[in-house]
Amino acid sequence: MKKVALLAFTLILFINCRNNPPAPTGLVTEKAMVVSAREEASKIGSDILQNGGNVFDAMVATELALAVSYPVAGNIGGGGFMVYRKANGDVGGIDYREKAPAATHKDIYLDSLGNVVPGKSTVGATAVGVPGTVAGVYEVHQKMGSMPFEEILKPVIELAERGVVVTEKQAKRLEGYREAMLAVNGDSLAFPVVCKVGDTIKYHALANTLKRISKHGRDGFYKGETAKILADFIQSKGGYITEEDLANYEAKWRQPVQFKYKDIKITSMSPPSSGGVTINQIFRMMEPYDVASFGHNSPKTMQLFVEAARRAYADRNYYLGDPDFVEVPVDSLISQHYLKGRMNDFSFDKATPSVSIAAGKPLGQESTETTHYSIVDARGNAIAATTTLNAAFGSKLY
Repeated sequence: MKKVALLAFTLILFINCRNNPPAPTGLVTEKAMVVSAREEASKIGSDILQNGGNVFDAMVATELALAVSYPVAGNIGGGGFMVYRKANGDVGGIDYREKAPAATHKDIYLDSLGNVVPGKSTVGATAVGVPGTVAGVYEVHQKMGSMPFEEILKPVIELAERGVVVTEKQAKRLEGYREAMLAVNGDSLAFPVVCKVGDTIKYHALANTLKRISKHGRDGFYKGETAKILADFIQSKGGYITEEDLANYEAKWRQPVQFKYKDIKITSMSPPSSGGVTINQIFRMMEPYDVASFGHNSPKTMQLFVEAARRAYADRNYYLGDPDFVEVPVDSLISQHYLKGRMNDFSFDKATPSVSIAAGKPLGQESTETTHYSIVDARGNAIAATTTLNAAFGSKLY
């Protein structure tokens, strides 16, 4: 009798455990949240929400605050992507990645023999594209912001003037990239690469630039004093950007990639970002398998994910590009028939040889350098943004 009672009691506990959701970890909020790589940026974005701003106001503040507090990836000299979902279900996205200057051409990073010139596309002035960050956040604000632009930028400017305390990770990053930055800038380097934990870095020049942006909007960056300083400096270092390149820059609104994985609806960025299509492919190649029964991070789960990802990334590297210049066969790449065929040679018994994984043939087809932040406001609007300098501290030119 005791054994039966004990068994019944154990079974009840087991059933209750299975029905109870796991306890949440980290910060839990009821109305709104800003999550970014630096506390200072998240706080500024959160304050904007508490002061009555919407998710798009908070995006502007958070993105520009990351340029101050997280210079390894946050920026006004780079670019990014943002996707949003409004409380009413409307979705959209904006592409504000860097663009090539008008003077560039397809062979610009090759020598006379057609070989890649080492470093020319990754470090120094020749690696710099026309920045998109300021145009992107300003366009978002003009279309969907609710607070005055100057009011949003005020705490960001104050942060630049007050300074940012160096964390342990930031100190290590600065030390790790010090020689590379000195090699590009020489003795003229004004960026404080010699810092220790607890030091405060103040950005007075950046604060002045942000003040011009605050006063004149996108023209405070892409025209006038800032544009002239930027273009003259880059050209003096051998780069290609002109004032005309800056004045002509435009961010572009794009329709996100949307798909379902079982009962979860996912909204992600469309090309030229590869994320949405690639994630879509990976999830759809995995969906026919009972992943839950394999167990979290089990060998079978990991093998399935890795093999699906290898095939998706082979397609990514071959087919995905800027839709303004190339035709991207998105519908074919994410079709159920095509993706089923991509997994025909998959087996749990062995890994697929890398030499046999190339881009597929869809029907109809003739790193520490990027940071992400997510925001949800009290109205139920949400955004997810990725901003990048392409490499850690970008081209290293400061």
